[in-house]
Amino acid sequence: MAGRINDDDVKAVRDAVPIDAVVSEYLQLRNAGGGNLKGLCPFHDEKSPSFQVSPGKGLFHCFGCQEGGDTIAFVMKIDHLTFSETVERLAARAGITLRYEEGGYNPSHQRGERIRLVEAHKIAADFYREQLNGPEAEIGRRFLAERGFDQEAAAHFGVGYSPAGWDHLTRFLRGKGFSDKELVSSGLSQDGRRGPIDRFRGRLMWPISDTSGDVVGFGARKLRDDDNGPKYLNTPETSIYKKSQVLYGIDLAKKDIAKTSRAVVVEGYTDVMACHLAGVTTAIATCGTAFGNDHIKILRRLLMDNGSARVIFTFDGDAAGQKAALRAFEDDQKFAAETYIAIAPDGMDPCDLRLAKGDDSVRDLVEPRTPLFEFALRQIVARYDLETPAGRAAALDEAAQVVAKIKTSSVQREVAVQLAGFIGILDQEFVVHRVNQLARWARDRGDRGPAPGGPSRGGPPQQPQAQAPKAPTGPALNLRSPAHRTERELLKLALQKPALVSPAFDAYGDDEFTAPPYAAVRRCIAEAGGAEQGLAETRDYLVNVLDAAPDDTVRALVTELAVEVFHGKTIDETYAGMQLVQVRLRAVDRRIADVQGSLARLGSNVAPDHLAAAQNEVWILQQYAQSLRGHGAAAL
Repeated sequence: MAGRINDDDVKAVRDAVPIDAVVSEYLQLRNAGGGNLKGLCPFHDEKSPSFQVSPGKGLFHCFGCQEGGDTIAFVMKIDHLTFSETVERLAARAGITLRYEEGGYNPSHQRGERIRLVEAHKIAADFYREQLNGPEAEIGRRFLAERGFDQEAAAHFGVGYSPAGWDHLTRFLRGKGFSDKELVSSGLSQDGRRGPIDRFRGRLMWPISDTSGDVVGFGARKLRDDDNGPKYLNTPETSIYKKSQVLYGIDLAKKDIAKTSRAVVVEGYTDVMACHLAGVTTAIATCGTAFGNDHIKILRRLLMDNGSARVIFTFDGDAAGQKAALRAFEDDQKFAAETYIAIAPDGMDPCDLRLAKGDDSVRDLVEPRTPLFEFALRQIVARYDLETPAGRAAALDEAAQVVAKIKTSSVQREVAVQLAGFIGILDQEFVVHRVNQLARWARDRGDRGPAPGGPSRGGPPQQPQAQAPKAPTGPALNLRSPAHRTERELLKLALQKPALVSPAFDAYGDDEFTAPPYAAVRRCIAEAGGAEQGLAETRDYLVNVLDAAPDDTVRALVTELAVEVFHGKTIDETYAGMQLVQVRLRAVDRRIADVQGSLARLGSNVAPDHLAAAQNEVWILQQYAQSLRGHGAAAL
């Protein structure tokens, strides 16, 4: 086994890779003020950004779910890596050679599983690209050319070719030091009668990357009639490839998606290529599965859910495409962005459209025209005979259940009015009432949606089902308490601007912080050497404070306080002095009250010497409190 990574090397990796650069690979960040950045949290669903990144401190924190930490913690959490795997991955990115405490450089076979599998996929992608130039791959090059893709286009998208033999790639990767177990678990090989064989053979290959740009899987297109496999064959589910969590082209499109607040969802690899080559560089596609919840999360983090964001779906005009559109509308409310659908007049996909009518036609296709809700409702309504009362009633019953799922009441009413027009019902308020009835009934059932057939007209809704109480998250702090607010500000100063509170802060005891979580943070700062240690190097100081945290709860609070903005408009020595004085003054007043309360409880039973000492302590404390009130920070 490889030894522990050298601490100095871990520090070098942490310093070399800016946290905002890493986080930006997964979500869009915008200015949050005070040198911080904000975005939609990748670790929980939210509609407004509560995830903050502090580049200067090398920390992130989500004020919604309390996740926080440094660059290493972020990558560990989002890519499900171990500490060593994360450091090795970031070290490779920064060009840093790691040292290990028990045995020098870490040999490749000792690296973490994810890093090994990603490395195998990178080598495989290079191998397939090289094979596309060979004589056997003529059929693949012809396939691309017939769809308008030249050699330069193939190179841009990394398209390759898998040889038709049984184990060309398998033998090649074995030669690079990969074990049979790694090859099978990667999905690049599969078990054969005499050992592993290539999973992909005689096919055109598209590398599928995650948002950070790592190749994690492949999409393989059938080329020959004697290939008995499916038309498209994708990498099976592995530890690094989850088809519901990847979008083809996201590595190429993510910057323009974030920049333009627009994403175009197409159906296939060639459609993505056609769109990008036509200038629609925000196009992405799912990989052998329907567009779903996890795909929405990826796009929402890039779009930031601002009011001008647009998501345009381009589905084929056939029955399967219509079904896909309806399925997408089911998840429409999970976007804050406006969603549209684009279908070419002749039902052609973007690849065919580009071939037939050129790049301009593709760009024109994806200009938002038909809202997705309108298309979905018209598809439902079209299945019924609207010339009869029974047909209109049946259409309303099905379509109203869809409209009832719209969360925003004003939008729900507006769509319900439009639905009345689609069906031909003159009484719009009747349709609005029906939608409201279904929405209330669904809420009463605990948002589980309408049961088959829906509720009976005019019938009473079922009784609401009891909801399990949500467990409280994060420290139990009363931020309405003036004492807690001041203690919080002082800790933020100690973590973010230690020069303003040092050395006075380091003389404060844990008991001066009334909230136990704040007292725990104070102890972490003390164990890290005090706020004075932050005068030289803030980032190392914060890392030491985090290392001193006894558990994840305290660690999360440290990162939260280290990135949270201050309440004051001007953060200077005067502001810092006010917080120092208020925390100390409240501690002094509490001590006076404690001593006086103790004397009152003892009454006449107190010993004379104890009484004199207590009275003297109270007098000294009262004088100190008066000085603090009169002279402020100068009295500390």
